[in-house]
Amino acid sequence: MKLKFFLFVLLGVISTAQAQNSGIISGKIVEKANSAPISYATVSIKDNGKVVSGVNTDDNGDFTIKNLALKSYTIEIQYIGFRKYIGSVILSDNKKTATINVSLEEEATQLKGVNIVSERSTIEQKIDRKVITVGKDLTTAGASASDIMNNIPSVNVDQDGKLSLRGNDNVRVLIDGRPSNIDPAQLLKQIPSTSIKKIELITNPSAKYNPEGMSGIINIILHKNANTGFNGSYSGGITFGQTAKYNQSLDLNYKTGKVNFFGNVGQNFGTYYNDGFIRRMDQDIVQKIDVINDNDSYLYKIGMDYLIDDHNTLSFYTNQNKSDGKGYVDTDIDYNNVSNSNISNIFQKSKYTGPDQVGTYNLAYKHIFKKEGHTLDFEGNYSDNKETQYASFDTKTTNLDNTVNSIIYDDYIKGTRKLSTLNIDYVNPLNEKTTLEAGAEARITRTGNDYITGNPLAALPVSNYTYDTDIYSAYVTFGQKFKKLSYQLGARFESYKVAANLNHGLEKFDDDYITLYPSAYLTYNLNEKNTFQLSYSRRVDRPSLEQTKPIREFSTPLVTSLGNPELRPQFTNSVEVNYTKTLEKGSFTAGVFVRSINDQISRILYPDDSEPNSNKQIMTFTNYDHNTAYGFEVSLNYKITKWWDIQPSIDFSSINQRGVVFLYENGVSVPKERPVTVAAFNGRMNSNFKVNKRLSFLLFGFYRGAVDGVQNNSHEMYKMDIGSRYTLLDNKMNISLRFNDVFNTMKYAFDTMYPYPQAGQFKWESQTVYLGLTYNFGGATIKNLQRKQREDNTNKGGGGMF
Repeated sequence: MKLKFFLFVLLGVISTAQAQNSGIISGKIVEKANSAPISYATVSIKDNGKVVSGVNTDDNGDFTIKNLALKSYTIEIQYIGFRKYIGSVILSDNKKTATINVSLEEEATQLKGVNIVSERSTIEQKIDRKVITVGKDLTTAGASASDIMNNIPSVNVDQDGKLSLRGNDNVRVLIDGRPSNIDPAQLLKQIPSTSIKKIELITNPSAKYNPEGMSGIINIILHKNANTGFNGSYSGGITFGQTAKYNQSLDLNYKTGKVNFFGNVGQNFGTYYNDGFIRRMDQDIVQKIDVINDNDSYLYKIGMDYLIDDHNTLSFYTNQNKSDGKGYVDTDIDYNNVSNSNISNIFQKSKYTGPDQVGTYNLAYKHIFKKEGHTLDFEGNYSDNKETQYASFDTKTTNLDNTVNSIIYDDYIKGTRKLSTLNIDYVNPLNEKTTLEAGAEARITRTGNDYITGNPLAALPVSNYTYDTDIYSAYVTFGQKFKKLSYQLGARFESYKVAANLNHGLEKFDDDYITLYPSAYLTYNLNEKNTFQLSYSRRVDRPSLEQTKPIREFSTPLVTSLGNPELRPQFTNSVEVNYTKTLEKGSFTAGVFVRSINDQISRILYPDDSEPNSNKQIMTFTNYDHNTAYGFEVSLNYKITKWWDIQPSIDFSSINQRGVVFLYENGVSVPKERPVTVAAFNGRMNSNFKVNKRLSFLLFGFYRGAVDGVQNNSHEMYKMDIGSRYTLLDNKMNISLRFNDVFNTMKYAFDTMYPYPQAGQFKWESQTVYLGLTYNFGGATIKNLQRKQREDNTNKGGGGMF
């Protein structure tokens, strides 16, 4: 009993002594403009740069930090949308308590709680990626994400909307860091350009990222407001071409207390026209193609973040994409004096209809440990894609004796894709200089494709194809930072299994392997303005569902597009050297890269031997042999004067390829091995002219050089755009006008000898006028009212659609 009493007294004495030798810092944080209290502002106490304690302010903007050693500290106070406060405080035997009352001033780039888009886009080079913050100069490029991608350094978009990075189309596209089941070309057309906050180009991803995408990753980050109160923005636009196309988007945000709700809805609709021709030289056969796409697509995003406490956050969001389009394709084929043909003309009318719907659901949990930068993340993602296509074909064949044969039939395709992902990421700064990261992921994909055709010439009127993958992986990275030098080493171990099944076991294809993907980064800061980086990574590009399914993608009387279920993955080893220089009025970046590629996946065109002497061709995919590539890119972001800034960029890539092509000789298709050096050059110039605070003009030029490939030779492409922007209503409203392809020069032209001597050209509505409007609303008034409502602990209603 005496011992217990003694211990109790001893503990009391120790506690009292601790209290007598420790201090307290307290205070209140308010807005400078109106003295309204700021809730959940972050207050950090630092000793020689290290965080020793910290809290968030309560609903009244008050805070108290106890048990601080008696010494000098730095105090930092931060809140989204306000300038950071940094001050000093001294605790001593004579002054054991300190009161810090701070009035925070709103950031100049923030307007009453609403996201404000900067006038011009900015480019920032980070250790493993290039980050483009999208400004008004990019959002005025057009209605959708696809329209602005050609303005991004190192990125190209072809006439079909397909992306390429540094001349390579094996690119992985992420939305908010997560994969999507939607084909990237279709997805970019559905996302309104005004919904994009940033675009990240990760040309040499570390082991932390999934290894798909041989030339890298393009991550599109959408707006998600985090300011207190109710606010948002509306954007709408009209594109004038052959007909008018419309786009609009609405971003809403409502933050109260520990909960942040956010939502976005976007819509694009209109009719798009494309036309072109393919001329076969040896037999004077001309194939004319007219395409009309009547598209109506929607994008919805809604979610919430819940701050459980200072160390735990729970987030949820869902993306819903729906596209309901109609495609009309007219193919007119003239046989001009073809000696071995009894046909004078073939005319086919085809129609493609059907919805494509994708729902994505994401649940994430984040735990922040007491040590700064020490985090643990859990995330689950589920995506469900349902695609239905109804196609009708009406083909009339006119013979030399003027008799006409007619074939009319319908096709039906139903496709489903389900992607489930679970991953965990752990980051631990072991000390000031060392960081350890580790994680694991499981990715399960299940697909189904049913194809029914009424074509009387089809070998299989009914087909079923499944393509399922199971991927399990784990990674670890270790990095250290010194005064001028930093490095990061990493490795990703991955188990990959694929099972393809055609017509319930009639044809099967399986593959199962375990692979290591290493990565390494070395960064040297010569001084504050000059940085060098050396990086290495190993990556893979696996065959997609569209590349493997042996089911018609599209068809004309002379060309049928099919997949190849026996495609192998292609692997690449990539080395890069990058240099970044910070200038007084901008920044300069340059880089060179070298790649070694095995089993490259590429398009191939060969005669359809199932119908000899029919002039029909099959378009599919194949693996080419080992090849190498190298290239460079240079970009500048520079403000020449207060009213004029420029953003030029160039990139070049050269790929040594060796592949098999087919050459039609004496009525027989003969395979031939063909080595080539594919060289691609791209140049861009974006220039902004500011007349006054409200009015500015922009000028954009683009050039893509000719490319000679294994299968065909693509001709050069170029265009020039001009535009203007005008702001009003205290910068709340922005009106944009852009004239795209002023001289109507954009077109895709090609020529080839394989399998026949052919040349062609395709044109789309590149010469357009875009008129757009953006209006920001909500902010301080509602924000202050919301704080006042919280003071009496009552619920006075919600905000917006939430």
